[in-house]
Amino acid sequence: MAVPKRKKGRAVTNARRSSHTIEAKNVQECPQCHDPKLPHRVCMSCGYYDGKEVIAIED
Repeated sequence: MAVPKRKKGRAVTNARRSSHTIEAKNVQECPQCHDPKLPHRVCMSCGYYDGKEVIAIED
């Protein structure tokens, strides 16, 4: 069975972990009601997607 000859250094470990950051979600403005919404999703405040009403939202 293959076993590493030496322990990996801190620089290698830190370089690997450099991409483990948490990023904020991309939020866009709804063209109908101007509330923030996630892209390619139905707006939960007005129920519109791509200029068409998909969900009937009662006020």
